[in-house]
This record gives sequence, structure tokens and C-alpha cells, in this order.
Amino acid sequence: MKPTLKELRDQVIVLTGASSGIGLATAEAAAREGARLVLAARSEHPLNGIVDEIRGRGGDALFVPCDVSDAAQVDRVAQAAVERFGRIDTWINHAGLSLYGRLDEVSEADHRRLFDVNFWGVVHGSMTALPVLRRHGGALINVGSDASETVGPLQGMVAACTHAVTGYTHSLRVEIEELDEAPISITFIQPTAADPDEVARAILDAAVHPTRDRSAGTRAVVNSGVRKRIPSFNDKRRTTVAGRRQDEEPGGRN
Repeated sequence: MKPTLKELRDQVIVLTGASSGIGLATAEAAAREGARLVLAARSEHPLNGIVDEIRGRGGDALFVPCDVSDAAQVDRVAQAAVERFGRIDTWINHAGLSLYGRLDEVSEADHRRLFDVNFWGVVHGSMTALPVLRRHGGALINVGSDASETVGPLQGMVAACTHAVTGYTHSLRVEIEELDEAPISITFIQPTAADPDEVARAILDAAVHPTRDRSAGTRAVVNSGVRKRIPSFNDKRRTTVAGRRQDEEPGGRN
């Protein structure tokens, strides 16, 4: 069943990782279009300010503190959305960590934390969103990175995790859209180092127009092409870039 998605002004949108960067840009752009927003992130203080600004401009939003690695906390986000607005039209899984360091130097604890947030956070969000989206149809959007198309030193586990998110998203799409024929659009967004507003536009376009996957930013398209056509060159290029970042300490950051 082909999903029919609403215009942004008629949508209730849940967005994880909403406190900064692409998440913040997406929240602000959606609010300008009139969407009602449920914003989730671990950092409560920034979310308070963001929600106050949206309400001050006449919008409607609420925040729910949430660590997406905890399925129960993710469930509470959905509950808050339904209690306040009665439904969810689009769920955007954007929360994530970055991690720099050699694979043989970064601790197993840091690697596991990365997967808990970046991969299992997507799983938790998807499993929480699907039962609600099934009721009226809607969009599930998982945000990854161009690391799903490329590999390189110092971000090896990030690449591994993003590959996992890509495989999970595409497999979930087949099960939901083809086997179940549910009216849910499932999209994988692949951003690269780009203007957050550009990525936000890609995300919100997928909330309105059913989309399988989409690259956001010129470099994402270039990296994908180089990886597929000249993989050895791509490896050497990324090694050179990484060599300029040896002053980065192993570990994670928001």
C-alpha cells in the first residue's frame, strides 16, 4: 500500500537528537512550516530553550528528555506525543554519537556505547514508532551518514555502525512495505559534512514525499561514486585525510 503523507503544517513529528546541529535545524525548519513537534535528546536544558523559542513564534512543541539507548525512555517519547497530540505522522531517528580513534586503541566500552546509541537507538525508535504509524500511516526516517558508503581510519566503528543502520533500514522497509503492505514510508538519509539546513530540507522532504533513500550534500554523492568505481583510491584518500587528524583523542563526543 503506497503511503500518503501529509503536508508539514498538518503533521505531528517526533525528532530524536534535536538539541543541536542537523536535529536543531530540522526542528526549526519543521516549526516554521507549522508542524507540531515532540523533541527528544539527552540534554534537557537546550531543549527547554528550543521549545520556548518555537512557542514564542506561535508554534507548538514539547520536549522529552531521552537516552535512545534505553528502549523504555524511547517508549515514553511516543507516549508523550500521543497524549499531547493524539498521533504521530513522522518519526525521525537522528540521535547519535561520533567517535574518533584507531580500532585497536578505542576501548570496547566506547565502541559498545556507540552501537547502543547509533544503532540500537534507531532500532528502539523504529520499533516504538511502527505500531503508532500503522494506525494512520506516516513516515519513518533514519538518519545515518556517508560512512555507510565509505570506510577509513579513525572512524572505523562509526562506519561499521552506519553500515548496520543502513542494512537494518532497508531490511525493515522490505518487511513493512512489501510483506505487510503497511502505509508507512521508510527512508534512509545519508548526510555528509554539509550545511545542516541542507540536510534538514532533505529530511523534511522525505516526511512529505515517500522516499527510499537520499544523499544530502555534494560530498555524499562524490564519496559514493568514488567508493563504487575506484575503491582503492578512496581508501588512500581517506587515509591521507585521517593522517591530518592524529591529534584527535580516541573517544566519543555528541
